[in-house]
Amino acid sequence: MSAASDRIPVTILTGFLGAGKSTLLNRILKDPAMRDAAVIINEFGDVGIDHLLVESSGDAIIELSDGCLCCTVRGELVDTLANLMDAVQTGRVKPVNRVVIETTGLADPAPVMQAIMGNPVVATNFDLDGIVTVVDAVNGSQTLDNHEEAVKQAAVADRLLISKRTMVPPEVLRVLEARLDALNPRAALMDADSVEAGQASVLVNGLYDPATKIADVGRWLRDEDAHDAHPHEHHHHGADGHHHHHHHGHDHQDPHDVNRHDSSIRSFSIVEDNPIDPMALDMFIDLLRSAHGEKLLRMKAIVAVSDRPDRPLVLHGVQSIFHPPSRLPAWPDPEDRRTRMVLITRDLPEAFVKDLFDAFLGKPRVDTPDRTALNDNPLAVPGMRF
Repeated sequence: MSAASDRIPVTILTGFLGAGKSTLLNRILKDPAMRDAAVIINEFGDVGIDHLLVESSGDAIIELSDGCLCCTVRGELVDTLANLMDAVQTGRVKPVNRVVIETTGLADPAPVMQAIMGNPVVATNFDLDGIVTVVDAVNGSQTLDNHEEAVKQAAVADRLLISKRTMVPPEVLRVLEARLDALNPRAALMDADSVEAGQASVLVNGLYDPATKIADVGRWLRDEDAHDAHPHEHHHHGADGHHHHHHHGHDHQDPHDVNRHDSSIRSFSIVEDNPIDPMALDMFIDLLRSAHGEKLLRMKAIVAVSDRPDRPLVLHGVQSIFHPPSRLPAWPDPEDRRTRMVLITRDLPEAFVKDLFDAFLGKPRVDTPDRTALNDNPLAVPGMRF
């Protein structure tokens, strides 16, 4: 259980082909806060910043006229991140305070997330700060229907930015918003076109950003509390960073319009009032990721652990890969020290995961029709009954 570190935050910028990632990135790069950032892309032309390239600073690393660094992914992303860190540590390039990875439109975000969290060298130096997904209002619904990658891009996002909103009728936009809300109800939903030039704050959205320490976790927890209090509301974040609440319940959407990919994905929370034994937590996480890792699209949590209940743990995982835990120096809100876990799963029932968690906590079983069904569920671990 490591202490909070000074790893470099990494934001993944994703979205399907033509969604508007390049336009958004160009505007964000105008922020002075991005002068010490590095941008990793697949091809220079994909991002449309060729005109900013001025000189080479090292292997596959280009210095931009505004001070940012840019490099292409040649081979594995792990190698690219390791080479970038080596260039910084040897003085071949200036220090980096943030990395933005712009994926190709057809990319499944899970392997990119795993590359950041799963490799020991990378995980020592970099911290996944979150996922920003751009969705095209014109083609968004059709893309979600036809491409599973687009569904996963939306499902794992911390922020969903809808582009080209003015190009579609209001009713089309409402259907898309409702579908995204059903797919990922905890993501902040924003207007991509309203992100102002130089607004890099849209990238600061993960569970734990070393630059903000406790404050970022506190923001995430406040978002979770807002969702729990208003589970059927969108939480729109305008360019000013404030919440703008609009009611778009799931009843606004024809259930027949939802693709089968959407219905297999669930987002839910686990809340525990009492501190958790570290061994029980380890066993729960290990069993969940080893037996059902392919169905665990994402997990993020702040946990009260019984050995040091005054210093919570921050957990962040995707499928079977988890980032090394970080222990915060104190609780973001001293009055609220509950464990809170948010999970995004595919074909993994909420009731099963919650009962698995309760089993490791030693909570007594309460016989209900739902638990009787769980005991016959093929997803259950052999030999374990609730």
